[in-house]
Amino acid sequence: MRLKIVLVAFAVFSGILLVRYATIMLRGEEISMRSQIAMPPVERGPILDRNGKILAIQTRLDSVTAWAPWVSNPPESAHLLAEALSMNEENLLSRFRENQRFMYIKRKISPTESARVQAHITEGKLEGISLEPEFGRSYPNRTLASHLIGYVGIDNIGLDGLEYTFNQELSPPVVGQDEDIVFGNQVFLTIDMQIQYAMESIAEQTLKTHKANSVMILVMEAKTGEMLGYAALPNYDPNIISNLTPERTKNKPISLLYEPGSVFKVFSLASALELGGITTSSTFVCNGYYETTGGDGRKIRIGCLGRHGVVDIERILNLSCNAGAAYASDTIDAESFHYMLGHFGFGETTGIPLNGEESGILRGPALWSPRSKPTIAIGQEIAVTAMQMMKAATALANEGIILQPHIVKKIVSPKGKLIKEYGREPLKQLLSPSTAQNIVNYMASVTETGTGRKAALEGIRISTKTGTAQTIDPETGKYSETAFVASCLALFPAEDPSIIAYVVIESPSGDEYYGGRIAAPVIGDVANFLIPYLGISRAGETVIPHPGRITIPRMSLPEITTVIPDFTGYSKRSLLPLLSRDDIQVFLNGSGWVWKQEPPPGTALTKGMTLSLELR
Repeated sequence: MRLKIVLVAFAVFSGILLVRYATIMLRGEEISMRSQIAMPPVERGPILDRNGKILAIQTRLDSVTAWAPWVSNPPESAHLLAEALSMNEENLLSRFRENQRFMYIKRKISPTESARVQAHITEGKLEGISLEPEFGRSYPNRTLASHLIGYVGIDNIGLDGLEYTFNQELSPPVVGQDEDIVFGNQVFLTIDMQIQYAMESIAEQTLKTHKANSVMILVMEAKTGEMLGYAALPNYDPNIISNLTPERTKNKPISLLYEPGSVFKVFSLASALELGGITTSSTFVCNGYYETTGGDGRKIRIGCLGRHGVVDIERILNLSCNAGAAYASDTIDAESFHYMLGHFGFGETTGIPLNGEESGILRGPALWSPRSKPTIAIGQEIAVTAMQMMKAATALANEGIILQPHIVKKIVSPKGKLIKEYGREPLKQLLSPSTAQNIVNYMASVTETGTGRKAALEGIRISTKTGTAQTIDPETGKYSETAFVASCLALFPAEDPSIIAYVVIESPSGDEYYGGRIAAPVIGDVANFLIPYLGISRAGETVIPHPGRITIPRMSLPEITTVIPDFTGYSKRSLLPLLSRDDIQVFLNGSGWVWKQEPPPGTALTKGMTLSLELR
């Protein structure tokens, strides 16, 4: 008997399997995509500035889908959808006729479009058409810090910037996740949104004034290596990626290679000073050019900006003397010079977590010509990125210790648990504290009496070095006579730098192109904003530390005894207990705070009297 039951059950089960198999084979086209195994959706975590202000956040938008076999009236459906979604009706009809399976009509539509489509679905006019909720990405500040943040594609996967490099943290894998929805982690940046906005505003004005190809303004917290501002124009709106071009999305602070020009002298002279080739009392004679004889007996000459006479390190920087810097490089050998520049970070990526970073160009000494060493010393025959210059400058601001630049401050789980925090990361002791401080002091004189005078501000010493470099003409392979890179590096306050700022203006086409004339004033604007915002003191000013929060004491309601008290200034909420009194009638007119009352304060209390309080 038991055997018969087992056989019957087996036969029934086998029949069900055969029927199911036949259904799939014969009517496979009618199996809805919803019957597939679905992974839990992932809500991408937000990107925030250092203070928790939102830079990128997840949104939910509908996508219009169709299961073609169930679209009973393709012409009508194409007409209604084209009208509701602003699409081409003929193209839609063609897609319905050619596609016999699941397809997307339009992804991540606007709420207005969703309402139109839903109205047609409710009326029964769009059979086979569905609205499927999908996650999208919103960047509420539009172009702000776009090169840093990046953007996501239609499938909510990071394609550029931190959205790309931190994709796994923002949108963790769902395999093995037994949840209805998976929430991504929160990524806090080191960027301060207020500083970022100010730097982009200054950069935009600079771009227009000097008709430049691009402008970069980078601001770093000198003692930690944390980037506070990362302005790079032109920028783009990551909310609209359909019309983006490679040129517009190029992250120039980490990818634009250029010869740094005279700004580089602070690193070449620091190297010569640290290696012992020169001392603080070393001097050279500038007759308007540098001249030496190569190994083949030929004369090598490098022009200078003027005849500067006897120059020491301070005057070389102050006057931006090419000859002095070139003669200083003669005091050290090529291998040692290359070693120092390599440890400053030139010729390698900085390691900042952004895609597309270039390593720059620093050829080995075996590839140098007889004029390479003095030429590199003045910032030519070497290519750098703006971020490399920022990293190298940390050695000057930290008593010779070079720091790792940071753009991400911490990663926090959806439940608020700290997953990872990025702090100060010393890489190596590259310079002695005395070498670093001497260079910073010499740079201060550049601002006071040299080429950086236009960056000077009253009440604070700013150390600067300006630079102007020709760019290579891609058509001739030679230096252009019209295209330049103007720049200015700054550390302040000079006594103990807390801020590093760097301005780069690419190919200005206005009346001026020298770094001292167009980049130094921008440094002045940058410092003028940062000094009060960050609470940096100036001579003659008193800075009072404040936690940034105030506590407003709760106002206690005055007691009504024998007379009516003064209720002026009390909020409507604080007055609510008066309504529960049974000895007087209280009327609250308006909203806000009491500005008038009847009867006036001091009136004798009588039972049953009326108290009217006017609020605004």
